[in-house]
Amino acid sequence: MELFYRELGQGSPLIILHGLFGSSDNWYSLSKIFAEKYKVYVIDQRNHGQSPHDAVHDYEALTDDLNEFIESHNIKMPIIIGHSMGGKTAMNFAIRFPEKLSKLIIVDIVPKAYPVHHDSILEGLNAIDLSQLESRGQADEILGQFVPEPPVRQFLLKNLARDKDQNFEWKINIPVLEAHIDDMGVALRYEGQFEGPTLFIVGAKSNYFEAGDEALIKSYFPDAKIATLNTGHWVQAENPKDFMETVFNFVSK
Repeated sequence: MELFYRELGQGSPLIILHGLFGSSDNWYSLSKIFAEKYKVYVIDQRNHGQSPHDAVHDYEALTDDLNEFIESHNIKMPIIIGHSMGGKTAMNFAIRFPEKLSKLIIVDIVPKAYPVHHDSILEGLNAIDLSQLESRGQADEILGQFVPEPPVRQFLLKNLARDKDQNFEWKINIPVLEAHIDDMGVALRYEGQFEGPTLFIVGAKSNYFEAGDEALIKSYFPDAKIATLNTGHWVQAENPKDFMETVFNFVSK
């Protein structure tokens, strides 16, 4: 699959993978800072952003997509950053192809199974009838009945766009993501280890990292370090300054 991506800067390659319901747009501001030192590739994963829609959406396919992207662009030994779903993609890739990356940075996700917890988001997105929708404000009002947090709604509604006829459309493939939502919560799909430098950045207010997870992380990534920031799940958006400082301290070693 030929994925949409944004390319910025010069230097050693750095690949960024967004999370579920996200896109490369979410990383635009931070990618410009990374581009001061690296050649940055910010990817829209399948069924997100401007990348193609497909009936398959699981970590095997997402890992294959990433490998195809790296091969087709002749990228050698990149640093890979992944948040949430993108972090699971990055972990699976590192385990399957440990010889193809230099360093791994995982943002607020660990290599374990998670229960499905996006029901209210999907219910809210499906409640927005695009054929009757008159404004983004109306979409926000409808979504607010299911998602009370304004920043989360703002993030989700970045996926709302207009087509060439100025009608509203979703950039994310909601039916496929809903059909495969269980696949997004599974543990890693591959066995093995990535022994290279690895950093897990977790949010202290997030429930994605729990006591005991460090041992599981080390079983897959023996050289892993864990950094905790005073944020929720959207670490890079909630505290971009400390996030960038943490990443740069890690990659510069």
